[in-house]
This record gives sequence, structure tokens and C-alpha cells, in this order.
Amino acid sequence: MTTTSCCATDAQPDRDERAAPARGPRQALPMTGHTLGSRSAQTCHFRCADACLSPMPSTSTAPRFADLAERAIGRRALLGGLGAAVVVGAALAPRDAQAAGRSRAVTAASAPGAFAPAGAMAGFAPVGPIAADVDDLVVPQGWEWHSIIAWGDAVERDAPAFDLDAQTPEAQAKQFGYNCDFLTVVPLGRGGNRALLVANHEYTNENIMYPGYTDDASLTVEQRMTSMAAHGMSVVEVRRDGVGAPWRVVPGRYGRRLTASGTPFRLTGPVAGSDLVKTSEDPTGTAVIGTLNNCAGGTTPWGTVLSGEENFQGYFKNSDRLDARNGVYGISNTGRGWELGQARFDTASEPNEVNRFGWIVELNPYDPFSTPRKHTAMGRFRHEGADASIAPDGRVVCYMGDDQADQHLYKFVSRDRVGQRPRQGREYDVLEHGDLYTARFAVEGDPSSTYDGTGEWVPLTRGGRSAVPGMSLEEVLTFTRTAAAAVGATPMDRPEDVERNPVTGRVYMACTNSSRRPAPGAANPRALNRYGHVVELTEDGDQTATTFTWSLPVVCGDPDDPSTYFSGLPASEVMPIACPDNVAFDSYGGLWVSTDGQPGSLQLNDALHHVTTDGPDRGKVTTFLTVPVGAETCGPVVDAVEGSVMVCVQHPGEVDGASIDNQVSRFPYDGMVRTPRPGVVQALKRR
Repeated sequence: MTTTSCCATDAQPDRDERAAPARGPRQALPMTGHTLGSRSAQTCHFRCADACLSPMPSTSTAPRFADLAERAIGRRALLGGLGAAVVVGAALAPRDAQAAGRSRAVTAASAPGAFAPAGAMAGFAPVGPIAADVDDLVVPQGWEWHSIIAWGDAVERDAPAFDLDAQTPEAQAKQFGYNCDFLTVVPLGRGGNRALLVANHEYTNENIMYPGYTDDASLTVEQRMTSMAAHGMSVVEVRRDGVGAPWRVVPGRYGRRLTASGTPFRLTGPVAGSDLVKTSEDPTGTAVIGTLNNCAGGTTPWGTVLSGEENFQGYFKNSDRLDARNGVYGISNTGRGWELGQARFDTASEPNEVNRFGWIVELNPYDPFSTPRKHTAMGRFRHEGADASIAPDGRVVCYMGDDQADQHLYKFVSRDRVGQRPRQGREYDVLEHGDLYTARFAVEGDPSSTYDGTGEWVPLTRGGRSAVPGMSLEEVLTFTRTAAAAVGATPMDRPEDVERNPVTGRVYMACTNSSRRPAPGAANPRALNRYGHVVELTEDGDQTATTFTWSLPVVCGDPDDPSTYFSGLPASEVMPIACPDNVAFDSYGGLWVSTDGQPGSLQLNDALHHVTTDGPDRGKVTTFLTVPVGAETCGPVVDAVEGSVMVCVQHPGEVDGASIDNQVSRFPYDGMVRTPRPGVVQALKRR
């Protein structure tokens, strides 16, 4: 993994230096004209093309989940389960975050409960809270971290050394891409010491990628094409010297980059071959070049990787030429200038190109020559990711969130079966056909129930046919937002990652936030919600059930704020958490939640938290690690047996006013580079 750069100031340290134990917090680098402690305008510009400035796209007439949640929490308050803990629209009181966090850290580690941190994770000393201007990755006492791979490092065998001042599309197409989000590790061979690491590359921050950047107009065509190559996915071969040893990259025959610019994908399912996806370059409507804005994902029981194409709306020029039914996706009019290098991103000439993005991608990492697929049967929207599990009858079920305010929760149930023990590395076609459902929530039933409400899965497709009056099957799957609204799906508050607990079978959804509404809004019991919350669903049967119950184990924020709720625990027993994004489970069923937005909502760096889901400590939040200034915590992979935690550190240094010459971060190489490098890190328990 060690390379030699043509620019001495960008030379990478050797692996031993990168694997040094965690250091104490560093202060931010001097910088002028920046904004810290708020959601950076860079995030809105580069990631989602200022989607939050667009009108709310949902037209569903169903009651908003916020109204249901407010009624449910009010009911529990009357029953004494919540007391006066919830005040709709309460403001977060200022406080000394670090001082309060230190006192909470002692208390939060005390009372054990079911699904508390277990195995090698048991008894870790909570960290933080860490202020939003600290440029360090902070792990518990007794742990250390090292960088596994970062932007520009070699993925394929013949990748050139990274050179900040001489970037090219050809080089980037062989190097680790930018802003890694989803992360998974699948075993390679026997022995447990070889594996394939797969990561998504969501978007790019050109202002801290290219020397001389002043604004988007200053980018050359080659730089735009380099950014295009920096999107997509990476498959990386990793090895270690034994259990408990750090993973390291070994570029080999499995190393592969998938880019937005040149990787062929195959469309599958009902929309493949439809007039809605045919273009002049692909008159068959079955072959797509590239994947972009890949956010979260999932690993199938047969070892393939699912990836969600999320904010595709910001990449296309001339949105006024589009099919009007794309209006609900908020397609921007200006794009990112990619049409200067590839004309298909100008919808004036290729109006259907936009319909070829917004799908769930499936990649077989074990076959570097395989053609990845885009599964149209799973619907088209701003996919955060997809979590796959096998029902008792052998059908595959995937849960999915559409990451925008007032959007919906979905479930896909396959038509075909794979059985309970599918073969690792085999490519099954089970996700190419099935039924797509959307969720409708309600508050009803026994008011003394420990659950807060009920819900049903409303079919959008049934038996390979449309279940939405007035829409064809191809239209339902291509314009899924419109279909969900038509059947009364519940508008929710940015439903992001949705995962099923492999031990309990319950499903957890991260609702990140929505601060635009003056009254209670989608999937949120509070008005002007900046903090988000976690929803827990229990199916009335196995994964194929069409009804469920739901509750709110955590309503996020500062524990001292009376509008938060941690399943009734007092503020002294929990730690601050805001803007939940990714959720993951360890083999003991422990819930881990990574965040994206704590700098803006709590003035704290984003973090990875453990959340207890059962027993007397249900709702207890304990912070395991925090990421550097401007960064988001993504894609946690937690091995609680061995004591290993991997996370993606996405967009370090993403603050307003940042540039190559005006930085607040040097992550992860601690001053040995001129600009931060998004990448994958591993925290290990010292032995």
C-alpha cells in the first residue's frame, strides 16, 4: 500500500507510522474564512446539489409519521413511561459539551443490560463528546487505530502513485476513490486472514481535491473527468498476520475500481428494455455506463454487495427538458459539468439518461470480470442502501430508505428463493423479480401496549404487475416516489439506513433530521427537528409479513434537552447523539449507529455510538469513537468477538472556506499531506 509520490509534501508515511496508537486530540489548523460547528454549505453543494432548498416532493395524503409519533409519545407520557421528557419543538440548551460528556462517560459505562456491548467490546471506556474543531480520530483508552486505505492509494496492481498536483482520470480509475461511505468486508479463502474490502465512493469535494480551485467554473474538463472517476466503488484485497492483527492492503487480482465514467452495468428486471431507459448510445435499454453517488449498501447472504445510488439528481444539465414525472426527484438544472466530457449528462440530448440512475446496484467482489447489475424491481429513488436477509421460505427480503425529507420506507420481497445456505460468491438472480412495498404507519390498538403503533406494508407491485391504479409496472418502478404517494405511504423524516437485527429480527431505521418545518414533520415527533431519531419495527411474523408494530427507542439530541427520549433513561446515563445515518449490528445483536451532522446540531464531531435496544438499559447511548473535523462517520463494521471496528471517514475537512491552501484537517496522515484524504480506518483493542 505504501507508495512514493512525485510531490514530496504528499509522500505517504510507511504503514508502521500510520498504525501508531491513537493520539490525544489535536486542535484544528489555523484557517480563515471558514465555518465550523454548522452543516457546511459544501455538503449541500457537492453531495446533494442543494436538495434541501427544493420544495418537499411528497404528495402523499397519509398522516405524517411525526403526527403519529407525537400522539404515541403523548400516550406513553400519560401512562407514566415518559413523564415530561418530550416537549414538541423544544430548543437545545447551550452547554459545555465536553465537560458534560466527561461526567456522563463515567455513568454511561456502569449498568449493564441486554445487548450492551459484549465480547471484546464489553466495558470499553466511552469517549467524548469531542468538540467540532478537533482534527483527530478519537478511540477508547486501550484501543489504537490505523489507516487501511485512503483516497488515491492503489486499488489495482498497476495503479500509479498518487500525485496531488498531477491527477488524471486514468490514474484515479485505478486508485481508491473519494468520499467513501458504505463499507463491508467479505472473507477470501480459508484461514480468516485474507478478505475483500468493498467501499462506496459517494461524491467529491473539488475545492479540497484540486490545487488552484476557486469555484466550479475554474475546473478543467480533465479535472471533471477525474472527479467522475473518483465516484463509484472499490474492491480492495486485504490481509493480516493473524487474529487481532491490523488489516493491510495488498493490491492483487481482485482489486477493482467501478467508476461513474467507464464501468458497464446491466439493467435487470421489469424496466430493462423499457422505452423509459433507452438512449441513443443504448437503444436496447439494458446497458448503463457507470454508477454514482453511491451511499450505503448491504452484503447479501451469498457474499455479493448491494449499493444504493442516492443523490443522482445533481449530475444532469437542462432538467427542464426532462419527463415531468422526474419532478419529484428534484433534478438540478446545472449539473456538475460532466456533460463537457460525456454528452449523456446533458438531458437536452439524452432525456432518459437520468432514469438509468437511482437504483440498487449488486456487485460480485469475488469475480473482478463480472458485470455488476442494477435491479429495477427494487424501485428507483434516492436509495440510502439495502439490507438483505433470507425468510424461512427461502425468499430474500430487502429493507430500503429514501433519503429525503417527506419520503418513504420500502421493502422488497423476492419472487424466487435461494434456500437457507446460498453459496458464497455465486451470482443469483433472485433480486431481479419480486414485489415492492411501502410503509404506512398508524397509532392504534391497546393504549397500554409497550409499543407505540402499528403499520402495514402497502404493495406497489404484486405478482409482477402494478398495484397502483393508473400506473404501469415500468412507471411504478421508475417513478417510485409518485407511486408510493399515490397509495398513501407515510411521509417520513429522511429515512436513511434500514437494517434487520440478525439476532432479534427487529428492523431499525435511522431518520436523520429535517429542520425545515415549523410544525411537526415527517418521521419526527418534534418541530424543527435538527437531531433525528431511530425507529424500531417488529414484523407480525417473518420478514415477508405485511403488518408490523413500531416504537421509538431513541429520539436524539442532547440528553439535557427535554425534547429527547432515551426509552425513559435519565440524562445522566446517556451520551449526546444527533443525526443518525448508518446502522449496523455485531454478532451479539448489538446496535451501532454512526452519525452525519453532529457538528451542526450539537457542535460536536460526528461519532460511532452503541445503542442498547433491550432490557433495563434500553435507549442507552455510549460513544465508541469520533472522527476528525468536518468528517462524517460511515459504514461501521464491528467485530465484537475479535475487538475490531472499521469505519469510513468521509469528507474530513469539509467546512466552508476550505481549499488546498486553507485547511482545517490533515487526516489521516497527520501533516504529511497538503489536504485531507477520505479513507477507511480500523480501531483495534490492544492485546
